Amino acid sequence: RPARTAHADDDPEASSAVFQLYGNVYPHGLYYVAMSIGNPAKPYFLDVDTGSDLTWLQCDAPCVSCSKVPHPLYRPTKNKLVPCVDQLCTSLHGGLSKNHKCDSPKQQCDYEVKYADQGSSLGVLVNDSFAVRLANASVVRPSLAFGCGYDQEVGSSTEVAPTDGVLGLGSGSISLLSQFKQHGITKNVVGHCLSMRGGGFLFFGDNLVPYSRATWVPMARSAFRNYYSPGSASLYFGGRSLGVRPMEVVLDSGSSFTYFSAQPYQALVTAVSFTTSFLF
Repeated sequence: RPARTAHADDDPEASSAVFQLYGNVYPHGLYYVAMSIGNPAKPYFLDVDTGSDLTWLQCDAPCVSCSKVPHPLYRPTKNKLVPCVDQLCTSLHGGLSKNHKCDSPKQQCDYEVKYADQGSSLGVLVNDSFAVRLANASVVRPSLAFGCGYDQEVGSSTEVAPTDGVLGLGSGSISLLSQFKQHGITKNVVGHCLSMRGGGFLFFGDNLVPYSRATWVPMARSAFRNYYSPGSASLYFGGRSLGVRPMEVVLDSGSSFTYFSAQPYQALVTAVSFTTSFLF
């Protein structure tokens, strides 16, 4: 029978959705989730990325440059295209710090997103349904905006990922999490638990927070647009402060590495070199 469409206000449990995570730090270097998209719904693997806003799939539009993917390419139809004048298109380009101009109301919403590892995706914004099972076992099928990527570049620091695209969970209004909130499905809360042995879980909404034995740190307002940040941090080595000015830290599940800017990096290298010099 048809799944009941739930609203976050109908049932307290309905405001949470939990997804199983796959992947690992090594050798994949990423964690991904399976999402059912389209009508009829088809499965796609998406790389979970809290460091970017746009969710996108490699798609046959037709494809100019696509890497090998685990599922058949998503195929959009004309009625799924998001027009250039749509507010979500404006939000997308605002988040990408690009000038947004529409020559015609019927013009499609094009995008290009670039990542720190020099990877990129070029495509068009579309709307389609996502089938999501909530904590109370009901299913919602909201129509959400995401990217149909027909021209991709693989980042220089990574191998081709075993995924169909990226799940953008940043704090911008185009992110999937923000769209869930706009539809009244979940609150604007996201969390993930990553196992050292691989896998884990991802959740939207705040119903699981009170029952968890984890220690929660509220996010601070970040100077970096749409990133999650616990605030300023001090750098210590061997229990001693390295005297570096407070650093603003951002959390990025799409990156396998921890990075420092030049000053804290050099301070850490100097401290490590000084300590190891006594070992030889």
